Amino acid sequence: MNHAQTDPLVDILLPVYNEEHVLERSVTTLRDFLGRYLTSFGWFITIGDNASTDRTLEVARRLEAAYPDVRAWHLERKGRGRMVKHAWQRSEAEILCYMDIDLSTDLAALPPLVQAIADGSDVAIGSRQYKGSQVDRSLRREIISQGYIVILKLLLRFPFSDAQCGFKAMSKKAVNELFPLIKDDEWFFDTELLFLAHKLGYRVTELPVRWIEDRDSRVKILRTMWLDMKGVWRMMRSRRLWKR
Repeated sequence: MNHAQTDPLVDILLPVYNEEHVLERSVTTLRDFLGRYLTSFGWFITIGDNASTDRTLEVARRLEAAYPDVRAWHLERKGRGRMVKHAWQRSEAEILCYMDIDLSTDLAALPPLVQAIADGSDVAIGSRQYKGSQVDRSLRREIISQGYIVILKLLLRFPFSDAQCGFKAMSKKAVNELFPLIKDDEWFFDTELLFLAHKLGYRVTELPVRWIEDRDSRVKILRTMWLDMKGVWRMMRSRRLWKR
């Protein structure tokens, strides 16, 4: 692991599903960036394989063997939330981050994300709608994303401008306290995390990002929308949260 003994330790998780074609390149790019620009912290990279059916796990194991600052987890069931829970609850790091394997969010936003947690925030999120962000995506994805936030604001009084950007960080303390409350194991995980953090009074920091859509994304839009709406309905019915 790449750190001095007194440095705060950062764990950067890359959840992956059938990403053999991009995994090695992205890990190499991330390692190079961290070595150059995250010098005030110790760090390591965790590859989280979500039941891939291609050679992703094989590539992950090879990278784990090649680099002392890379490790790999494997789960037999899919679900981004499931992998984030699995990896972060077992991590020894003080600061936990995750990002999409395609590196669609510019890595320049990573040091400020980590620093926000080091400065006392419980949760820090990259937001594609925040002032100063630069976003390149299809009109279809833009409409879906904006529409989802409108629904969250209307039905849940959601205070944040983005829920599902794959670029987040948390303190280990907040992970230990919040994760046992989160029921979703898939894409609604991000929204549920932020909703709970807000309702329970945790400090959440939003940061602008430069984000470019991955045209080869593995996300199934319609299924994700359906699962998100089921999650929103569940949150609306959770009376115990509204009473806090």
